[in-house]
This record gives sequence, structure tokens and C-alpha cells, in this order.
Amino acid sequence: MSTGPVPHVRGSRAGDARTWGRRTATDLPHDPQGPVQEQGPTWSGGAYDAPEDAPRPRGALAARWDAVPLRTRLVTVIVVLLGAGLTLAGATSATLLGDVLVRQVDDKLQEEGYEQVNAYLLEAQEGWGDYSKTPPSDYYAVVRSAGQQDTVLLGNEYTLAEYGTPAVPTLTMDEVLARDTVPYTIASDRHGSTWRAVTSPLRNKVTRELVPDTYVTVALPLRDNVQAIRGLALTLVSSGAALVLLGAIVGGWAVQRSLRPLREIEGTAAAIAAGDLSRRVPEAPEQTEVGRLGAALNGMLAQIEQAFDARTASEARMRRFVADASHELRTPLAAIRGYAELYRMGALTTKEQVDDTIRRIEGSATRMGSLVEDLLALARLDEGRRGERAPVDLTVLAVDALNDLHALDPARPLRLVRLDSGGPCVVHGDDRQLRQVLANLVGNASRHTPPGTPVEIAVGRVDGDDGPCGVLEVRDHGAGIDPEHVARVFERFYRVDASRTRDSGGSGLGMAIVAAIVDAHGGTVGIEQTPGGGATVRVLLPCDPAAPEDEGAADDGPDVEDATGDDGAA
Repeated sequence: MSTGPVPHVRGSRAGDARTWGRRTATDLPHDPQGPVQEQGPTWSGGAYDAPEDAPRPRGALAARWDAVPLRTRLVTVIVVLLGAGLTLAGATSATLLGDVLVRQVDDKLQEEGYEQVNAYLLEAQEGWGDYSKTPPSDYYAVVRSAGQQDTVLLGNEYTLAEYGTPAVPTLTMDEVLARDTVPYTIASDRHGSTWRAVTSPLRNKVTRELVPDTYVTVALPLRDNVQAIRGLALTLVSSGAALVLLGAIVGGWAVQRSLRPLREIEGTAAAIAAGDLSRRVPEAPEQTEVGRLGAALNGMLAQIEQAFDARTASEARMRRFVADASHELRTPLAAIRGYAELYRMGALTTKEQVDDTIRRIEGSATRMGSLVEDLLALARLDEGRRGERAPVDLTVLAVDALNDLHALDPARPLRLVRLDSGGPCVVHGDDRQLRQVLANLVGNASRHTPPGTPVEIAVGRVDGDDGPCGVLEVRDHGAGIDPEHVARVFERFYRVDASRTRDSGGSGLGMAIVAAIVDAHGGTVGIEQTPGGGATVRVLLPCDPAAPEDEGAADDGPDVEDATGDDGAA
């Protein structure tokens, strides 16, 4: 017979269905690295065999059990375990009691039964005479000899009437000698009655020799034992049923009480799903599983509520920001469009009108560009982009800001005030962003105060809760800010004076940019009332360790007065 590979022929639908899809290892490509491994289901015995690691479908009983409520399952398990335990205990008790009672009967048979038989035989006449006199006793004794009629030695008529006559088996002498004095159970001619019996060969009372083919059987009824066991079983069944019922009631109450927190958790979850994020799971002792679960859920719910509130607030701010930005951009766009329409319609007839219109268009475009730049700056700050960080001397920034303001408004009195003994006040930050902070603050002070109103910048170091901080204060002596506006000054597009025109009032983003930059540097910003009138914007920034004095930091510039009263230069 050939041992070469058998070519595989793909069968058609009309072919033998039993051979369709059946492939052996010789049908598959040979792998020189090892034996062929079949993948997927294989055909065997007229059906596909799934791989061993394939998931087995769950049975209908398991699916139904999974659909039962947890409370019902727990109570069912308690009842089943309690019933099984009581049944096992009852069966064991009945079995042990039966064994004890049977051993007692066996002891009576082996000790008292033979004594009564021997005593009766000694009182009777010699030989097998008339044994009509039977002592009152539950014992039944019969002598059986081959070829002769059975002789009943013991057998009370009342006992036989109640328990019936035992069916003594006919035995050979070998069988008698084999079971000599060994108790065994025999039936009775009365239904439901059994006897316990022992059989021994009969011996001559004088010579003690065995009487040929003769043996005596002594029996005691077991009906009392059976009734005792039945009574015990009835007691065990009734008490067990009562205990199972009581266990079901108590177990159901205990399970219901234990699962009450879960129902409360369910109610809390439903309320939260309906939109009430303030709901919490009632507290329970943390040493319990439900208590630990409730504590974990409350912590999670608190974080979810905070995150949801933060998201809602962020969405509200974003919507307001987009609406404000659209409104702010709409005004210069409308102006540009209107002036363009005037020019297109030929309404501008003189060169002066054209020049004025072009100037206004340029102003609107400049304002729109400034607004876009501010929006981009806020967007970058919102993204958390870190600028280039390096040591920055706040004193130098303050002097430069005063110089810039002096160039724009030479008639305005300016002062640089030292809050400490002098020297550089160095922080670690982005020089360009910190200059923008001072430019916005100084610009606001100049824009929103009457001409000639003094402006001061105070610089110094203070000890904060987390270490030394650099302080920048921009003070003006104008009308100040009403307390109801202070909390909203740093909001985007918020203006203290709604009557101000957009040309003079700014974009409404300057203070928001200040707050964002200061926050990005880990600092704080706030507004206070200037003594004597006006507003003071106070900026605190984490300060680097003290740097060597830079005596040339304030040696040139306009007339600037130090806090000590010395004249300096900005």
C-alpha cells in the first residue's frame, strides 16, 4: 500500500456529504518545522467539533438563574444550604440511633436470649417433650432439626400477634457454624415488621456435644426500633421544616436589610441620571463592603459633579466669549463695510472726505487687528503654552514701562516707588509676557484717568506663604473702581464703564490677558483702592533668590522719584 500523500479533491454539493470538509493531516501543506495544526472547527461524526478553547454557550438553567434577583438568589441559597445541612444532620442522627438500638437488641439477644433459652431447657424434661408452657417474653426461640417439626421454645402469643411470626431461615450446619451468635435481620409474616435473630447449634446439656443437624434461633422484634426511628425522623422533619421556614424568613429579612444600601445606591444613580448631580449615597460603616462602596461612589460623584460644573461653567464662558468676540469684531467690520459702500456709491465727493474715510477704515482695521491679536494671545495662554523662562528684573520692566508712558504722555507725573531697601527684584518668567502685563496696566491707568493724573509703579520683595515674592503695583489717583465691579474686572470683554466708546475703552481683554499671564507664572493679581482715591493693581510673582545689586537699573530716563525721596531716573 502506498504511503505517499493523498491528494485532496474538493467535493461538490452533489458529492458525498460525509466526506465534504473532512481533511486529514496529509491533506494540509507540510510544515518542516513541526506537525500540522488544524485551525478552526473540524468535521467529526457528521458534525463540526469546536476548538477546545472556544467559549461554551451558557445553559438555559444558568441563564434563568442569572435573571433571578439577587435577593431571591441569596435567600434560595440560604434555604438550600440550611435544608441540606438539616437533612444531613437528621439522616446521620437517625442512622446512628438505629445502629445504637440494633446493637442494644443484639446485646440482649446474645446475653439474655440464650440465658432464657438455657433456663427453659433446664426446667423442661429430658428429651424433646411437650413445651406447652411458654414464659411471658418478647423473645422468640425455635429449635429446628432435620427431619423433625420445628419446636418453639419461646413465643408469647401477644408478641406474635403484635409483631407477627419471624420467618426463620432453614440453614445447613455449615451455615449455622459460620454465623454462630452473629446477629442478622429476618422478615416477619406481618407487613412492616422485622426481627433481629441469632442462630447457634444445639448442644447436649451434659456432654456439650453438638446435636446433629439441630440448631436453635432466638429473635427479638425490631418494630419498636423502627417506630422510634420513624418518630425521630418525623420530629426531625417537622422541626427541620420549621427551621428552614424560620431561616427563610430571617434570611430574607437580613438580606433585605443588607441590600437596602444597594437600593439606595440605585435610587441615587437614577436621580443622578435624571440630572440631580448633588445626590449622594447615604453613609454606612466603612468596615462593611457596602460602606466602602458608598464612600468610593460618593468620592466619584463629587469629582463628577465638580467636573460637570467646571465643564458647564467653561461652556458658558466660551459661549459668552464667542458672542462677545463676534460682537466686538462685528463693529469694525460693519464700519469698514459701510465706508466701502459710501465710496462705491460715490458719496465721497471731496478729497477730504476720502481721506477721512480711509483714516476711519484704517482705524477700524487696526482695532480689529488688535482684537485678533489679543484673542490669539488668550488662546495661547489657555492652551498652557510656556514661553521662554529666564531671570527677569521687575525693576527694569517698571523703569521701561514708565519711560514708554512718559514718551506717550510727557505731561503726566510718573514715579517709581521702592517697597524694600532697593536692588533688583528678580523673578523667573517670560520677559515679553511680563512686559505686556505692565504695558496693559499702565495703558489702562493712562486711558481711564484724566490728563495730568499721577501714575506710580511700586516694585519690591515680600515674604509670602510659599516663599519670597516679587511685587508690582500700578497705582493711579483717578476716580477708582466701584466695589461691585472689582470681582469682574478680569473677565473677558468686561468694561467697568459701559458708556465708553470702543475707540477709547479698549477691547475689554487687557485685564483678562494680565490675569492669564500672571496665573501662567504661578502668581496672583488683585485690585485695591489707592489711599486718597484711585485704583491699585497688585501683582505677586514667585521670586528668585536675591541677586547681586544692579546699580545701573534706574540711572537714566525721565524724572522719577524713589520712595526714600531721592530723585532718580526712569
